[in-house]
Amino acid sequence: MRNAGPIDEYVASMSHALRGPGGAKRDLLTEARDSLLDAAEAYEMEGLPRAEAERLAVADFGTVPEVAPGFQEELTVTQGRRTAALLFLSVPLIAFMWAVIWRVFPESPHAAEIRPVWFGPLARALDLFQLGVGVIGGVALLAFGRGVRRVRRPVLLIRRLGLFIWIQVPLVGVVGLTLAVASHGPEGFSSYPPGVAVTLISDLLSVWQLYSAAHCLRCTRAVSALSSADPEPSLSRS
Repeated sequence: MRNAGPIDEYVASMSHALRGPGGAKRDLLTEARDSLLDAAEAYEMEGLPRAEAERLAVADFGTVPEVAPGFQEELTVTQGRRTAALLFLSVPLIAFMWAVIWRVFPESPHAAEIRPVWFGPLARALDLFQLGVGVIGGVALLAFGRGVRRVRRPVLLIRRLGLFIWIQVPLVGVVGLTLAVASHGPEGFSSYPPGVAVTLISDLLSVWQLYSAAHCLRCTRAVSALSSADPEPSLSRS
């Protein structure tokens, strides 16, 4: 196997430095590699050897510490946009599923009899909170989409979005569990099959939200790490 040239080594170093969604990262690196190859071919047409042409193309492009922060911020915005879309779609979906099963599969009269007086207000508060979370997801989706150029510090907002999800998911889980126990006793929804099914779907979506939020935090940390790193000396053509 032939040795990797300066361009391949550069792209490999860039890949190691970046954190973000796999597909978006591959597209970004492919675009960078294509630009470097075009520049190297232009130098070759001037009569330079291939290795020297690639070295100069890399030098013109900028060192990894110089270029990576911009690339990382782009990947972070992509991850933030995906997380916002997930929040915008999944949280209202969970609330909608619960509203549907209460109507389509009514509970036994005994379940309503054992509910405490605070059950109704807490359930309505949870519905309103989930609606608000969906609105936050929609606003964030717009901000990280077409409105990203108007956002001064998108990375900070993405970090806050990730932290918000890690707060609201456990909070909603605790409130939901409290309502389940209050409505069906210690066994929860085990005696109510539709509730079991929707609970499983809700849990899967919640885990997905946490996973996506964790990637938001990972990407924002990478932006901070790359931005604070001292740039390497640039290569020169001389």
